[in-house]
Amino acid sequence: MSNFKRTHTCGELRESAVGQTVVLNGWVNTYRDYGVFLFVDLRDRYGITQVVFHPEDNPELFALAQQLRSEFVIGVRGKVTRRLEGKENPNLATGTIEVRAEDMVIFNRCPTPPFEVTEFPGEELAGEELRLQYRYIDLRRPSLQRRLLMRHRMNKAIRDYLDALDFIEVETPMLGRSTPEGARDYLVPSRLFPGCWYALPQSPQLYKQLLMIAGYDKYYQLAHCLRDEDLRANRQPEFMQLDLEMSFIERDDLFAVIEGLTAAVFKRCLDVDIPLPLPRLSYADAMLRFGTDKPDLRFGMEIADLGDIVADTDFNVFKTALAVGGKVRGLNARQAAARFSRKNLDDLGEFVKTYGAKGLAWIKVEAEKLVSPIEKFLPTPVQQQLRQRLDASPGDLLLIVADASESVVCQALANLRLHLASLLQLVDPSKRDFKIAWIVDFPLFQWDEEENRWVSNHHPFTSPVEEDLEKLESDPGSVRSQAYDLVINGDECGGGSIRIHSPDVQQRVFQLLGMSREEARNRFGFLLDALTYGAPPHGGIALGLDRWAMMLTGTNNIRDVIAFPKNQKARDLMTGAPAPVDPKQLKELGLP
Repeated sequence: MSNFKRTHTCGELRESAVGQTVVLNGWVNTYRDYGVFLFVDLRDRYGITQVVFHPEDNPELFALAQQLRSEFVIGVRGKVTRRLEGKENPNLATGTIEVRAEDMVIFNRCPTPPFEVTEFPGEELAGEELRLQYRYIDLRRPSLQRRLLMRHRMNKAIRDYLDALDFIEVETPMLGRSTPEGARDYLVPSRLFPGCWYALPQSPQLYKQLLMIAGYDKYYQLAHCLRDEDLRANRQPEFMQLDLEMSFIERDDLFAVIEGLTAAVFKRCLDVDIPLPLPRLSYADAMLRFGTDKPDLRFGMEIADLGDIVADTDFNVFKTALAVGGKVRGLNARQAAARFSRKNLDDLGEFVKTYGAKGLAWIKVEAEKLVSPIEKFLPTPVQQQLRQRLDASPGDLLLIVADASESVVCQALANLRLHLASLLQLVDPSKRDFKIAWIVDFPLFQWDEEENRWVSNHHPFTSPVEEDLEKLESDPGSVRSQAYDLVINGDECGGGSIRIHSPDVQQRVFQLLGMSREEARNRFGFLLDALTYGAPPHGGIALGLDRWAMMLTGTNNIRDVIAFPKNQKARDLMTGAPAPVDPKQLKELGLP
């Protein structure tokens, strides 16, 4: 190896190196044998350099080079030369030079790989399951290497920014106590204490609050978190988050830190300027205007409530929904009327049905009239008010959903809005357009119909808005929380809250959630005790680093930004985990 220890990377050499003797190490990306000479594109994570072998230089070396195949690992010594005029490759940083080989060693041969590592524009990749099985080969792809490098830069930008603000990075335990509230814990049996279990952390929530009580007023951690839950798209059982907590603050203090961090990360990683301060939307406003608490603000098409306008019409669908306290809401797909045939409109109706809606009313706007199957039910004054409420112009398409459940109306229109944005190409995925906002004033509780009780909207340690405390027991549904989410381009990329620092308030919240004092003491006694020993006002946030990395790298697949991800069934196809273990191990743990 000492004779072939690299002097340069495969992305480093330029014309200034012409005449130098260099040593390169890497993988054979491609090879081309023309008989009179042989070209090898040698690849490492820094780039590609073309190496040329000439038989007249060294016949034995040329014969060895003819054995090379894709993904062989080699070391090459040679002289840097200019490429022949007209043979330059403008797509490579090293495209004006090549290395004329003088000696070579094959470090490792490789059988035919299960798929190509070389990436060509427009070429379809091998199936993801196969690529995950051979992830160590898949990770050689330049696009994945660029994404992981971007993730590294993001992490460094975060650490540099927080260090400058006197935050301290503290690691919290991976083995803790199970405190079930929300997703299922991953449990680890204890060999030393038979019948007892550790839980892997869903988040460091309780530990970071304890750090505040301990006096560490500015804490952060790039934390590993685990949740045993049914997976959906872009969910992983193990994930990373920036966990951050501060003492003696109010919401605006934390917002200032996170907004500065956001601007620093986007500037450092993408050279994109994020205008500050970030806009804020109340939860109620976001649900009304966008049907979701994580709105994509890169395009308009906002939702409007139409209940007061259509209340006196004879259209039975609207009347029935409103009579039982339901909602009638709609949106305006501007200048889209001509683009949707009757079949296209029927397809939209089927689309909203997948979100619980019973159907979709559509109206095409013309200069003198509205064209719609329900036009006859809409008197002229109502038509005029619809035009005004939805800011309608000739050529627009109005789409309306009515249902007894506000939740159904919100889900149907929120997803319809995104679906239309895709169909109408309202968002350019290649454009670096980032719309970031805070969502604030969430309800503190939600009513769980199945369990017939109140549950926390975020988690049970979220502080109520102070002026709503008096309604905690009398009207829980109206109590606002001091919780907040950070939304980027329609994805929830962070969430947090001002925490409860009063043991009395914490106990009241536990009781409202149906936890007796004994149960609360059993689950969270250590926290309740800690709150009595001088807990400062504090609050924090967790930012989903996997989703941030997706945003920064422009991918829509979370597995593209994780080195060794699980598939959508939470399996590691490369190692075969989860897998059976030796019965002896189970016996040591006291398990059958």
